[in-house]
Amino acid sequence: MEDKNVKTEFRYFTVPEWEREQRYLQEQHKNGWKFIKVTGLGRYHFEKCEPEDVVYQLDYNQEGIAHKEEYIQMFRDCGWEYLQDFFGYSYFRKPVAEMNGEEEIFCDDASRTEMMKRVFRGRIIPLLIIFFLIILPQLFLQRGLGNRVVVGMYIALFVLYLGIFAYFGYRFWKYQKNLKK
Repeated sequence: MEDKNVKTEFRYFTVPEWEREQRYLQEQHKNGWKFIKVTGLGRYHFEKCEPEDVVYQLDYNQEGIAHKEEYIQMFRDCGWEYLQDFFGYSYFRKPVAEMNGEEEIFCDDASRTEMMKRVFRGRIIPLLIIFFLIILPQLFLQRGLGNRVVVGMYIALFVLYLGIFAYFGYRFWKYQKNLKK
């Protein structure tokens, strides 16, 4: 029997799309669906609630997660409700009625840029290491061995990784450009 007070939706947000994810969660809450958790590869769980304008914020801070109690308490002291950690991001929410003019956990552009840098260090640098230490060498090695299937697989990975790097670079550039306006 299906419970009408809960729902699960699949959504996929790439690493630099945390703002889009925040807007999605806020819209769900405005429509009467309170975010409970995200699991797996983009399974968002919600429960029925009174529609309310609630701001959702994500922070990517591995050091904060390493010192979790102090990190969470810092946000609680500012009125933010901690929800969960998921793939390096910490999820928080706060009703707009309690905002006092500030709708973000970041107080300035410099702190937003720092978060982007943390995302880059935590997510993109490991991908760069894999790209340069595994994919590129294997692409050239397998090409020399003549195994077309394996070469095709590494070419696909090469293109995929280049796409990821280009997309993240574009999003970071666009984000920086918007901050300067």
